[in-house]
Amino acid sequence: MIDLHEQWFKKELKTLENELQTNFETGLSVSQAKKRLQELGPNKLAETEKESLWTIFSRQFEDFMVIVLMISTAISALLGEVTDAIAILAIIVLNAVLGFAQEYRAEKSLDALKNLTAPVCRVIRQGKQQLIEASQLVPGDIILLAAGDRIPADARLITANSLFVNEAMITGESVPSEKDPNYNIKHDLVLGDQLNMLFMGTLIIRGRAKAIVVATGMETEIGKIAGMIQDSVQNDTPLQQRLEVMSKWLVAACLAIVGLVFVAGVLQGFDVYKMFMTGVSLAVAAIPEGLPAVVTIALAVGVQRMIKRNAIIRQLPAVETLGCATVICSDKTGTLTQNQMHVQKFYLAGEEIDATNVKQLRQSADSSKLLKQALVIGAVCNNTSVEEVKGKYEIIGDPTEAALVIVARQAGLIKERLLQDYQVIGEIPFDSERKRMSVLVKENQQLYSFVKGAPGIVLDRCSFYLTKDGIQPLTGKVKLQISKAIENFGEQALRVLGFAYKIVANPQINEQVLESELIFVGFVGMMDLPRPEAKRAIAQAKEAGVKTIMVTGDHKITAAAIAKQLGLGNGRPQVMTGLEWEALTEVEQQQRVKDIDVFARVAPQHKLSIVRALQKNGEIVGMTGDGVNDAPAVKEADIGISMGISGTDVTKEASDMVLADDNFQTIIAAIEEGRAIYDNIRKFIRYLLTCNVGEVLTMLIATLAGLPLPLLPIQILWMNLVTDGLPAIALGVDPGEQDIMQRPPRDTKEGIFSRRLHLKIGLTGILISICTIAVFIVALINNPTDLTKARTLAFTTLVMAQLIFVFECRSEHHSIFEIGIFGNLYLVGAVFISSLMHCLIVYHPLLQNIFKTTRLTVEDWLLVLIFGAGSLVMDTVVRLLKKQFAYRFAWVRVRN
Repeated sequence: MIDLHEQWFKKELKTLENELQTNFETGLSVSQAKKRLQELGPNKLAETEKESLWTIFSRQFEDFMVIVLMISTAISALLGEVTDAIAILAIIVLNAVLGFAQEYRAEKSLDALKNLTAPVCRVIRQGKQQLIEASQLVPGDIILLAAGDRIPADARLITANSLFVNEAMITGESVPSEKDPNYNIKHDLVLGDQLNMLFMGTLIIRGRAKAIVVATGMETEIGKIAGMIQDSVQNDTPLQQRLEVMSKWLVAACLAIVGLVFVAGVLQGFDVYKMFMTGVSLAVAAIPEGLPAVVTIALAVGVQRMIKRNAIIRQLPAVETLGCATVICSDKTGTLTQNQMHVQKFYLAGEEIDATNVKQLRQSADSSKLLKQALVIGAVCNNTSVEEVKGKYEIIGDPTEAALVIVARQAGLIKERLLQDYQVIGEIPFDSERKRMSVLVKENQQLYSFVKGAPGIVLDRCSFYLTKDGIQPLTGKVKLQISKAIENFGEQALRVLGFAYKIVANPQINEQVLESELIFVGFVGMMDLPRPEAKRAIAQAKEAGVKTIMVTGDHKITAAAIAKQLGLGNGRPQVMTGLEWEALTEVEQQQRVKDIDVFARVAPQHKLSIVRALQKNGEIVGMTGDGVNDAPAVKEADIGISMGISGTDVTKEASDMVLADDNFQTIIAAIEEGRAIYDNIRKFIRYLLTCNVGEVLTMLIATLAGLPLPLLPIQILWMNLVTDGLPAIALGVDPGEQDIMQRPPRDTKEGIFSRRLHLKIGLTGILISICTIAVFIVALINNPTDLTKARTLAFTTLVMAQLIFVFECRSEHHSIFEIGIFGNLYLVGAVFISSLMHCLIVYHPLLQNIFKTTRLTVEDWLLVLIFGAGSLVMDTVVRLLKKQFAYRFAWVRVRN
């Protein structure tokens, strides 16, 4: 039995050959391969047992609030209110369909992951090369790979020639990893440092290789990532948790009050059946069956707004969750940086030349032979092609070499034209041992050797150096000066390449001829730059109380330099590596994560544990990412954010939100939208429950006072439909307040009724009921025999009070006179339609008969509007008194 849990990068090749019972020259036999395939299974990612569509759909009806709504549907049907029952049932089905669609799509993550595996591969079996399906690979197989191949399984290198592999999807590093089959080390290493290993799903950029397969299927690194995605736990969003608590509290309170109304009415001598019907009607009215629909609509509108701002929401609750995010864990490559190397500066003849100012660079190239020589060497001694399309560069080849071609182009030196002047005759390619590349070129019948590579290596092969005054001998003092400059560039996290050349008399393609007695020209420093908008976005997040943490597979020095440029940690970022993090206990991790700004050299499991440590500290975590290596943490986070342009399908499917423009700034817009959505949810909860409290208390007070019932069951149900319908929905799409991003994130433990919302609901509900009862009593005093008129007045007062109150609900911080009535035209239209519908049942003869109403005079309407505006008057007075008090308090503090 083969042990699939070994640390293969530590083993000697001969040991591997023996343990895996294979031969590096002839490979496995057909019988060996067949036996192992039966024993270990195909080289595929395992699929979880999928739930049936019916199971997913039926689960949508297990929610407590949905159960309550189904009971309300049955009660409405028993009352003969078929329209109300159908409306509630439609809401239940709509929510179930939306939930089903979201859950079904989320389970497609593994399907996208499987597409990354290579369909076929070249393998040696029984001494012969053959193409087989990648799924048939087994440990011990010898595979042959070349540039452009996607690696079909985890493998240990046997031989390699100038092998560079793009491992960004696994390690997060933007620069291709240079592989070395002879790399041998005994201590633990993160994936990015295992230079003798190849990982399934990564892509060969350059070179050729022979390797031995050591892990297949779910035992590969990408398979472990797939396993982590399966094992990730999906928690309810804060909104879902609050609504669950609120719905249970609401039902209990409503049933208690309705029961009290029923008992009080019976004790007052009212007919038992009539009081039962009234109690049931109040129960239906008190439970806001429109709440889930309004929540869904509010979130859906947020989704539409986000699409316009380049964010695609895959799950509706994600908008609200991001609104209360306290930490954003962001991958560096492609998220905070541009995922493209850029030349920053040159070091030539003891001077640094800035390469970021294109206009100045072109002028310098025209006037400086030194700079021009460096640019020519960088572009000609280069196997990468770059094409400019619509202002963007399309790169074929290595991104580091591409940076040299681009900087030459910016200086006016186009590679294609240079190659006409400098005809390449021969080449000694770059490899991991030599760490340099050289080409033999011909210009005007003169042969030259152009060399580029690791600056220290190139410098050691030079005997002269180029200055403004010409070629000078390379003395020990000058060499030391250059070496210190190279170290200085490295400390700035710049990737450094040196340039040299010589005149060649003998056109032989070998190191002795082309790479000795060279003339040192200088070196260049380049970097994967931060996105221009990322620093601004991080500052905005900080102002909104949201911390940004960089989590990257890149080296510590590079990550720290980028973090400093972005302003993380106030310009002094605290950095920790993945191995340092792994060495901590869970308790230590939970403490240290509070102070760290940058995690460098991390593996996928590190990202996952970082997210979990933050969550244990009570943080609401947003995780951004683009590579496969980010997918488990993206799915585990409270909200996962993937990149739409550079992101893999795996990460997109695991995420809650996709950034269409890969722009970190879009996350800030999402936070703003999320906060506005939560505010809107509080607005219409305040509105719906205040209206319900007003209705229930109106019936309760009248019953306890021994008055006739001011409302009939059908009037209660109608009012429930009219005032809880369009106005509540319109309130749910209210635009966010201007100062919303100056507030800190709300506490995750904050309930729906926090910040005295329950008091506002209760007091306003009491005031509305008192105003309604007052109008009812006035009507009875004026005409004791006309109960229909009194009920119509009370009914209309209650409706108008609620339609006026809806404008107050637009802000908890500002009065309606400060934010304006017409700030939400949908709300104005909804109130107008609801008012018109109410007038129809008051004045239309047929509807009068159904709803037991009568016509109202102008004097009646004046009475209704005066008492209906009671809550608005009270709200205005309270706000004025608060401002006056605050002003006087501030004045006293200034005097003292």
